Amino acid sequence: MCQRYSMAADLPVVLEHFQVDRVMYYYKNRYNISPTQSAPVLLQQNGERVLDEFRWGFIPYWGRDAVNADLRTVRENPSYRKMIEKQRCVIPCNGLYYWKKEGKKMHPVRVVMKDRGMFGVAGLYEIWKGYKGEPIRTCTLVMTDANRLIGNYEESRMPAILPEEAMKGWLNEENNAFHSLSSLLQTYSDHDMEAYPVTPLIGNDHHDNSECIREMDLQTAWVKQ
Repeated sequence: MCQRYSMAADLPVVLEHFQVDRVMYYYKNRYNISPTQSAPVLLQQNGERVLDEFRWGFIPYWGRDAVNADLRTVRENPSYRKMIEKQRCVIPCNGLYYWKKEGKKMHPVRVVMKDRGMFGVAGLYEIWKGYKGEPIRTCTLVMTDANRLIGNYEESRMPAILPEEAMKGWLNEENNAFHSLSSLLQTYSDHDMEAYPVTPLIGNDHHDNSECIREMDLQTAWVKQ
């Protein structure tokens, strides 16, 4: 599972990279996004790419907050199947956080592209009604089989990272065929990815600054027992 990630880049760079037409909220760098927090989301609406802000984690009637949607579950769950046909989005990222176990100790790592560039993860969204009837906009990351790099930290699953052409297909409003859409959710090669150690303070939901993405020296880094 993916429980934390970052999306930290200047807005003009984000707009150019994801070919955004409209921004619907006050964008700011997010160095440590955790479940139930607000996160940037890319949608396709009437032919335009829109950058908006949704709550990370569904509020499903069938269980706890769903921050990850396993591809296997998506195929089997009728609710997810409906979403993949009509309620798709892309979650912009530039780093995924995991904990690496070494013996009895653990330390956090950040998985990034080797060029430190941004990437988009396939997502689904849902709009719920709150206690007072107000809309609650939520999203989840779609998961697929892990590559070798992420397999060092997470045994079997990783976010479904979308190359540019796959992102276009995922956001295409005219494509609602489940099988063709699910075929876009492939394991991203680890050839262009790498990981480096970061501060254990990423475990704190309130710690959200540039220190989160700074590479640390493992010889001096604090480790979890």
